[in-house]
Amino acid sequence: MATWIRGRSLSYRKVVRAKIVTMAADGVPSQDIATALNVSRPTVQLWRERFLALRVAGLEQDAPRPGRTPRVSVRKIRAVVEATLHTRPPAATHWSTRSMARAQGLSQATVQRIWHQHNLKPHREESFKLSRDKHFVEKLTDVVGLYLNPPDKSLVLCVDEKSQIQALDRTQPGLPMKPGRCGTRTHDYKRNGTTTLFAALSMLDGKVIGDCMPRHRHQEFLRFLKTIDGVTPTELDLHLIVDNYGTHKHPRVKRWLHRHPRFHLHFIPTSSSWLNMVERWFRELTDKRIRRGSFQNVPALVAAIKEYLDHHNQQPQVFVWSAPVARILAKIAKCKEALDSLH
Repeated sequence: MATWIRGRSLSYRKVVRAKIVTMAADGVPSQDIATALNVSRPTVQLWRERFLALRVAGLEQDAPRPGRTPRVSVRKIRAVVEATLHTRPPAATHWSTRSMARAQGLSQATVQRIWHQHNLKPHREESFKLSRDKHFVEKLTDVVGLYLNPPDKSLVLCVDEKSQIQALDRTQPGLPMKPGRCGTRTHDYKRNGTTTLFAALSMLDGKVIGDCMPRHRHQEFLRFLKTIDGVTPTELDLHLIVDNYGTHKHPRVKRWLHRHPRFHLHFIPTSSSWLNMVERWFRELTDKRIRRGSFQNVPALVAAIKEYLDHHNQQPQVFVWSAPVARILAKIAKCKEALDSLH
């Protein structure tokens, strides 16, 4: 108790409690303790009894209090949760706090609090699609194996095309951001043409090989393969992770790959673009450079993409794949089980 009384980091409450116990041990009456410490006599008696019952632990925390009687019953809370999970409002696809409050006879704030406590978010929805590729497991194992354990003397490249990137020009200049107001832009725009970005993300250092081309055919893909061949070390094997687009399987592409044996194409399963890490870099490009941009023509769009590409390669960000095959298959099995239970 002497340590508590002299302690500078303890709260004032604990210091007073320690003084009460110490003075009581010295035989000081409760009324005199209350007068000396400027507290009530019941307070002194309370902490004397707590110390006798629980010792030092009894002084560390206040006794639990019953609190206010809840206004909303457990049955009503369960009804809100069940209605949120298993029903829909009339002429709507999901509940809002206002519609649920009207249906259950509660306030909007009460419904919001119940949803927060049960982690319910009816206003949100995420998209998904399960692959129906007959060779899904084999392709998944192949690609994840390249991410987690790449072959020696080789370079793993995630290759894809971001097609139909539009050069959009706003019909009016936007207003700049200022304190208290975000930047603005017009909702309408003018289309000034499109371009296609061919990109190869290196899993070794995060650098991206990229080139913009006007079309998206096997001729352009061959041209991009030649670009990759020219800028990568010739002594390394190249393992390219690609999707199942027809240009990647064209006979001319196959013949070119046969003449260049250091190139190895690894196809991801159908409907599994999440497995190609270059898609992550495409999202960064869209969010940081394209979506808010205004481009009067295609050359301006291409210049902006190349500027972003050069800036990224000066300080590249390495995208690390960490999920093993077993974890992915377990999630997919759980998803299939949930879907089967609905039918």
